[in-house]
Amino acid sequence: MKIAILADTHANLAALHAVIEDIDSWAPDAVIFAGDMVNRGPQSDACLDLTLRLRDERGWRVIAGNHERYMLRYAEDVAAGAVPSSGPRYEFSRLIGWAYSQVSDRLPAIAALSDRYDLATPAGTLRVMHASVRHDRDGVLEAASDDELREQIDPTAAVFCVGHTHMPFVRQVDATLLVNVGSVGLPFDGDTRAAYARLTLSRGGWAADIRRVAYDVAISERAFVEGGAMEAIGPMAEIMLRELRTGTSLMFDFLPRYSPPIHAGEISVADAVRAFLDG
Repeated sequence: MKIAILADTHANLAALHAVIEDIDSWAPDAVIFAGDMVNRGPQSDACLDLTLRLRDERGWRVIAGNHERYMLRYAEDVAAGAVPSSGPRYEFSRLIGWAYSQVSDRLPAIAALSDRYDLATPAGTLRVMHASVRHDRDGVLEAASDDELREQIDPTAAVFCVGHTHMPFVRQVDATLLVNVGSVGLPFDGDTRAAYARLTLSRGGWAADIRRVAYDVAISERAFVEGGAMEAIGPMAEIMLRELRTGTSLMFDFLPRYSPPIHAGEISVADAVRAFLDG
């Protein structure tokens, strides 16, 4: 049995196409997508549509991640008239607003997605979630202790697979093979190549490998610039582009450092982004 598991496309269509081609060449028995098709990249609509089409036409299993949930929560804010139109809150909401503008007519399909997928196998259950069993933003990290990981995974699963952190690894925790499949569209481990996991069940049990797939990052950069994302997202789009080019996480360093002075009116978002990227 061969299972391909991918996650965190984040609206990067070029990376998704490259991974699909690589998966097709391997010809697995099943393909599972572990959430976050949309947001942070330039082509949320195309990535959502392609992934759901592969579900319908080829039997891909697809679950939701926290960024799909963000779309549903943003829709609630729109309905309540709670979306800001100026100020710091507006600037910080523009990224999600851009993705929402692309997928707002597909919300029923997003809302119908489950938050987990279980596959029964002769060697036990393979469970896939976007992040930990605690919630969909609880990142499962390689550096965590076994005690911490025991609180984050399902110990009854033979294999427990997640995404979310964009940093892949494979690790045994007691009787469970833990696999973080990494990110298709926005790796954060310093390697810009797309990542997904190949799982194989043989007589010796489960084995997992992280597969890296090169793609033309420049195509995704052009999609940002030519597709209207830069204007729609505003200054923070420059951080998104830097993350894409370097394969490193920057937003979670930027926000703690600059969000307080931005909200206090001490610095503009544009100046904060410039200082952060030049620093």
